[in-house]
Amino acid sequence: MNLTDRRRKLLFAGLVVLLAAVGVYLTLAAPSDEHDDEPQARPSATASQAPASPPPGIQSTVDPGDFDVYRLLPFSRQEFAAAADLAQRFVAAYGTYRYDETPQAYVAQFAGLATDDLGQRLGQGMATPAMVEERRKEQFVAQGTASLDEVRDIEKNSIIFLVTGRQQVTRSGRTSSDSKQYAVTVTRDGGSMRVYSFEPADAGQAGDTG
Repeated sequence: MNLTDRRRKLLFAGLVVLLAAVGVYLTLAAPSDEHDDEPQARPSATASQAPASPPPGIQSTVDPGDFDVYRLLPFSRQEFAAAADLAQRFVAAYGTYRYDETPQAYVAQFAGLATDDLGQRLGQGMATPAMVEERRKEQFVAQGTASLDEVRDIEKNSIIFLVTGRQQVTRSGRTSSDSKQYAVTVTRDGGSMRVYSFEPADAGQAGDTG
């Protein structure tokens, strides 16, 4: 199609106006496009390392009427109760034996209560020939019970209880009773609690101000 000079000039002017309008639009849209292309801001090291749940402890004002001391201890309420139960049952089992039972039967009492090493050491003490013969001669029978007295110490993986053991003893037909206090150490043993060691409560008291 042949265009006159006037029409060519008008068409050229229209194209210039259209291109100018497109340029203005792109200029105004550019800042948002550039912002979208910017890399996302990385979270600070503090935010990325924040724990998923609040740390242990008590941040609110302490209420004497509703104070959960277990939040400040390395053992939960359930673990503490399990440890106390172990200490009490262990001392009762320690004081229970008969002249007509084998050392192996005595050791079996500690299954699930004490570490294997401690149970074996207790069995070795009961298997001493002189003691075995004396118990048989006197028809020795001892029945042990125990009471929890107090908590002596708490460490990250152990609790030491003071436990009083009581024995009712029948020897050569005569009955008597005796009592003694022990320091019983209960520790975490894998996923459970076990009595690790025990000794008379008055042993090793250097530095104890109680």
